[in-house]
Amino acid sequence: MAITAAMVKELRDMTGAGMMDCKKALGATDGNMDEAIEFLRKNGLAKAEKKSGRIAAEGVVATNISADGKVASIVEVNSETDFVAKNEKFQAYVADVAAQAATTSAADIEAFLAEPWAKDTSVTVKEQLASMIATIGENMNIRRFAQVKAEDGVVVSYIHAGGKIGVLVQAKTDSDSDAVKECLKNVAMQVAALNPKFTSRNEIDQDYIAHETEILKEAAKKEKPDANDKIIEGMVKGRVNKELKEICLLDQVYVKAEDGKQSVGAYVDSVAKAEGCNIEVVTFVRYETGEGLEKKEEDFAAEVAAQLQ
Repeated sequence: MAITAAMVKELRDMTGAGMMDCKKALGATDGNMDEAIEFLRKNGLAKAEKKSGRIAAEGVVATNISADGKVASIVEVNSETDFVAKNEKFQAYVADVAAQAATTSAADIEAFLAEPWAKDTSVTVKEQLASMIATIGENMNIRRFAQVKAEDGVVVSYIHAGGKIGVLVQAKTDSDSDAVKECLKNVAMQVAALNPKFTSRNEIDQDYIAHETEILKEAAKKEKPDANDKIIEGMVKGRVNKELKEICLLDQVYVKAEDGKQSVGAYVDSVAKAEGCNIEVVTFVRYETGEGLEKKEEDFAAEVAAQLQ
């Protein structure tokens, strides 16, 4: 039986399922509307799509690192409530997503969702997500993933507050000693705590620095209208450096520094010297659950009541 656009629309209106899912269901059931609805329900797709309008801003960040420490992934999977985010089944699922992200060749989330689910290649990542939504009972979303490789070094991870924040740090090094890994773990904790924007000044566009310099120069001139150019230049240089120390990881004051002055870069160099090796922090990835997403305002009692229903 030929599947028409009108049939697809009718099924979509009845179930709230996605257009392509409706077309697939009708094709699999030879256009029988009742059987198509049953198909969607059995696959969790109708239920999942009905929940898809609800905001999923809680969830978990998880990481996966290969045994040799050369390949790592980080993912953020969202749920509607913190209650579900702490669910063991949900957390096990997120760990599976992170494992898949460590081996994927997908360049973006759309391609990732379209690829076969590694633990059951008869379904896609998206279809497995829909099944989990139906099982757990609230909207979920694989929001983002990243993959980091360190052929000439190692990658370490740090998870903060049970998955609220996750960090990967990649470094070039000729040593995989426990001391080196501990050093990089401390750097990852620094990233989690102070949220730098760049690894080093080398990553910052010179146009950005020039723009900031011009703004600070105008501000300094208004602050000290009688100052000569040399004084103004000194003020601006100091303020630019202060700003860069806040946004560049290696320039930040190391949070565990005993003197309260040692930079992260100086700390890494001191460990490299003590271990007789080279350590160069190359890059980092930091995910914080729900950052940039609108969150529902619900009290705990209402959240529990919603779960019981």
